[in-house]
Amino acid sequence: MSAAVSYEIRPARASDWPGIWAVLEPVIQAGETFTWDRDTSEEAARIKWFKEAPGLTFVAVRDGDVLGTGELHANQGGGGSHVANAGYMVHADHGGQGIARALCAYSLVAARDAGFKAMQFNAVVESNVRAVGLWQSMGFRILATIPEAFQHPTLGYVGLHVMYQEL
Repeated sequence: MSAAVSYEIRPARASDWPGIWAVLEPVIQAGETFTWDRDTSEEAARIKWFKEAPGLTFVAVRDGDVLGTGELHANQGGGGSHVANAGYMVHADHGGQGIARALCAYSLVAARDAGFKAMQFNAVVESNVRAVGLWQSMGFRILATIPEAFQHPTLGYVGLHVMYQEL
C-alpha cells in the first residue's frame, strides 16, 4: 500500500521554470498528446506556456519539485473571450497520482473566478484515451472529432476531439 500523495497547486513563479521545462520538454518531444512542434525550443515553450491575466500558469509542487503544470487562457479574443482554454502536463514519474485531475479542477475554479463562462479543449488527441476519460469524468463532453487531424508519431493520423464544459 502506498502513502497518500501530497502536493500543492499554486500559481507558477518565474523560479519554477526549470521544473516546468523538465515536465514540458519530454511531452513535447514525444509528440503524442500535444499539437506543439516536437522541436519547440525552451524559450518558445516558455513564451507559449506562461500566461498573463486573466490567463494563469500554475504548478503542482511537492518539496519544491514541480510534478505537473497547467495553463489557462481565453480560447479566443473579442466575442469569444468568455470561453477559457487550458492545457496540462504531468511529469512521467508522477503519472497516475491524480495530478492531472487536480490541475484540471484547479483550472476550472480559476476560470470561474476569472469570469469565464465555459472551458473548451480544442485538440484532445483521441488516442490519449486516459486523458479523454479523465476529462469526461470531470464533466467535459466531446462536441466533435476532427478525423485524422493529428499525426501521431507511431499510430499515424488520429482524430482530435473538441471537448467542452459550461462553468
